[in-house]
Amino acid sequence: MAHKHTICSVRPGSIAEEMGIEPGDCLLSVDGQEIEDVFDYRYYIEEEQILLLIEKPGGEQWELEIEKEADEDPGMEFEQGLMDEYRSCRNKCIFCFIDQMPPGMRDTLYFKDDDSRLSFLQGNYVTLTNMTDHDIRRIIKYHLEPINISFQTTNPELRCRMLHNRFAGDALKKADMLYEAGIEMNGQIVLCKGFNDGAELERSIRDLSGYLPFLRSVSIVPVGLTRFREGLEPLEPFTKEEARQVLHTVRKWQQRLYPKYGLHFIHASDEWYILAEEELPQEEEYDGYLQLENGVGMLRLLLDEFAEALDAETGDRVHRKISIATGYLACPFLQRMAENLKEKFPHTEICIYPVKNEFFGEQITVSGLITGQDLMKQLRGKLLGERLLLPCSMLRAEEDVFLDDFTVSDVENALQVRLDIVKSSGQDLLDAILRGNRANAGAALYSSPERL
Repeated sequence: MAHKHTICSVRPGSIAEEMGIEPGDCLLSVDGQEIEDVFDYRYYIEEEQILLLIEKPGGEQWELEIEKEADEDPGMEFEQGLMDEYRSCRNKCIFCFIDQMPPGMRDTLYFKDDDSRLSFLQGNYVTLTNMTDHDIRRIIKYHLEPINISFQTTNPELRCRMLHNRFAGDALKKADMLYEAGIEMNGQIVLCKGFNDGAELERSIRDLSGYLPFLRSVSIVPVGLTRFREGLEPLEPFTKEEARQVLHTVRKWQQRLYPKYGLHFIHASDEWYILAEEELPQEEEYDGYLQLENGVGMLRLLLDEFAEALDAETGDRVHRKISIATGYLACPFLQRMAENLKEKFPHTEICIYPVKNEFFGEQITVSGLITGQDLMKQLRGKLLGERLLLPCSMLRAEEDVFLDDFTVSDVENALQVRLDIVKSSGQDLLDAILRGNRANAGAALYSSPERL
């Protein structure tokens, strides 16, 4: 067998435990089918009767016949989450954020993933350049969806240039195969000034609209530019007028496509509205928030959730003094929410502190990339009140560590204030303001880059 999958744990009380499967055993096959990765495994264990081939550490092989409910999990966990090696990106994209990381950070921050399996499991976007026809056929066979695709442009020559990969243009043909099989997709365009904007953006939207209704949404996000771009392709930030032109293009195509498909389809991330100094769209224009992970509608959802949660409160006259640290992107919206809260809770004082991203550069305005050292440097000596609220996106997933490896305790000690780590919803934010949220610190934190 080419693929052996080492079992690292067995859930107590599970079928696997009852059958004598133990950590250190290896799974060789299910129903005689070799298991390439987690997708094969999940597909074959759905049956009510399955035959497992298990190899013990000494080399002895057990055939185990199992009867179970159709969707019941046997209870085995494997050393590798994907049951295979992670696939790294082979491109050298001109907009790649990882290429703009400073030296000396932990190794995991420099890993470029372009693994289609993570698109289904974690919502990651893939370029299709790292996928074989075999991969596409498996997606179609198992009907895995949605798959999130980084298109950037539908101009094959321009795509090769932007991704620095001579096969990047041909990779777009894989989207044709997915469309023909009826696989649901979401798309992304990282907009780079002077490359895929203007007429090229119009071409991309026109071409991608041909994948409707299976391509459910396409987000346009501005390229993120850090101060660590020496030796990289020169790129410039967008101006207010250029942002307004992007929004004009988005609205024009939405008005054209919505009557036919019932989808707005093309969406601008929140940064464009802030840069253009225009109001955010209303909830119904986001088609069910298909691309929150890309910052599309995140601020609208936060505003609406907070307003709904606040409406359910009766108000009080309790004295509170708290502070909130955030990126510049969300600051005016948090100020608006704080003012609305003050009407019901007149003795609650909230200080909003926008934190300049000195670590990555001032053009990075999202909260998820604020470091512990910037917090400590810029908030030291400020009036922080009883508690300082931080969005969970500032921390590593399920840990209490910032991007620069400073911990929550480090920041608390430096600022001499209690930190409350707030999850992403408006209800969570209101609860943290009114009742405290200490239980969330370091627990059940999100890994996606929330833009609070």
